[in-house]
Amino acid sequence: MYFKRKSNVIFRNYESFGYISDNRNFGYKQANDNRSDIGDKIVSQSGAVFLSVLGKEPQTLDDLAKKISIQFTNADIDTIKIDAREFYYLLESDGFIVSGETLQECNGKDSRFSYKVMEPKKEKLDGFPTKGSEKSTQEFFDEYFENKPRLTNLHIEITSKCNERCVHCYIPHDNNVNHIEPDLFYNILEQCKKMNLLHVTLTGGEPMTHNNFSDFLKKCNEYNLSVNVLSNLTLLNDDIIEEMKRNGLLSVQVSLYSMDSNIHDSITQIKGSFEKTKNAILKLKENDIPLQISCPIMKQNINCYNDVIDWGKTHNINVGSDYVIIARYNHTTQNLSNRLSINDVEEVINQRIGNEPQYLELMEKDAEKKKYMNPEDTVCSVCYSSICIADNGNVYPCAGWQDYVVGNVNETALNDIWKDSIKVQYLRSLRKRDFPKCIQCPENEFCTMCMVRNANEHPLGDPLAVNEYFCNIARLNKEIVLKGNVISHDKSSN
Repeated sequence: MYFKRKSNVIFRNYESFGYISDNRNFGYKQANDNRSDIGDKIVSQSGAVFLSVLGKEPQTLDDLAKKISIQFTNADIDTIKIDAREFYYLLESDGFIVSGETLQECNGKDSRFSYKVMEPKKEKLDGFPTKGSEKSTQEFFDEYFENKPRLTNLHIEITSKCNERCVHCYIPHDNNVNHIEPDLFYNILEQCKKMNLLHVTLTGGEPMTHNNFSDFLKKCNEYNLSVNVLSNLTLLNDDIIEEMKRNGLLSVQVSLYSMDSNIHDSITQIKGSFEKTKNAILKLKENDIPLQISCPIMKQNINCYNDVIDWGKTHNINVGSDYVIIARYNHTTQNLSNRLSINDVEEVINQRIGNEPQYLELMEKDAEKKKYMNPEDTVCSVCYSSICIADNGNVYPCAGWQDYVVGNVNETALNDIWKDSIKVQYLRSLRKRDFPKCIQCPENEFCTMCMVRNANEHPLGDPLAVNEYFCNIARLNKEIVLKGNVISHDKSSN
């Protein structure tokens, strides 16, 4: 019998326990994917040993047992084989590994992402040798590491150059000038390996303007990293596609603003960009590369963004739409002239409620979770599980906050910045009590605190200066939910 880890699965060994995850947690989600099971597991110390010997190539149970026996010198090989077989079959039931009587059968079961074949919803099995299975993975990590922040997600801006000039972009166009040095990129990945990183986002600028882009993808694959590429896809070519296809942990996110080429091109300010992006999307679909479309809603496309959503559905591609546009990180706000007015936002929300019956219910459930705000709660996940690196080595807290530099990896190791940077420590020290206006606000459960929204729009970059635009949206959300509840009550009474 042969066993192997599936190509879309990540494993990390923390010595006293193991962590295994599929790419659902970081990458793609198909438009009509109805799976609700959690795509990650914590396994015991012995389970971590059993998993650590599995790779992407099939191995016989005999060979695996021999490798395991090096760690369990007091156990006989037959007992190890019995335990390993049982453990692997349970993992296979949860979709993390595959087995086969022959090498070919084992490889054949490693089904890759496909737009043609939907994975059925899996039933959960009892008896999986997990550690802390009654807790969520994040709760387990927080408890095990005593709430010490751990870097699991890294956002790397491999270039600031871009071949488009999108009117709403938070990156000042004058700053689109540099590529990351390949040696720096490879050094960052090596540091990430030591920190047990799980996921990396490659972005820019436009990442495909970098001459080493395909090489970067290849290296990420070698490090068994989940990879998300943020790109306009206008520079996609066959070599890049082939490299993308080699990594079962890779997904792509692309912006498509309208199915009207004139509107799309007016936003990118590049004539012909719509056709290039649309054709590249279809090319990725043809090659079964996981893809998500992002459709930011702004004044130019408020009347036609739904066409993008409908087009995505016809091609089984998930489309995310959002009206959140933030100011440029140098605190200039010209790009906000494209942002929706509060009346426009109300129109969009009402459209969503009309088109998606559960949308109002989801708004209410989200508010219920935030209803009892604890002043001692952290503000957001900034510098707790993720951080960003610019093309020049500058480290910054989150996407869009490039001017808040917390260190530079050319001068200081990433792990040292993560642990010791004074600015990082400051951000981690902030609590919701540091936003007294928000604590006292009657709409606070309908809002999400976001320091980069505050900082970018404030002339001096103050992350504590509350952004009134989003306060108004919170007020609007509350009004819409309350109105919806009144209507529902009236209907039920009748």
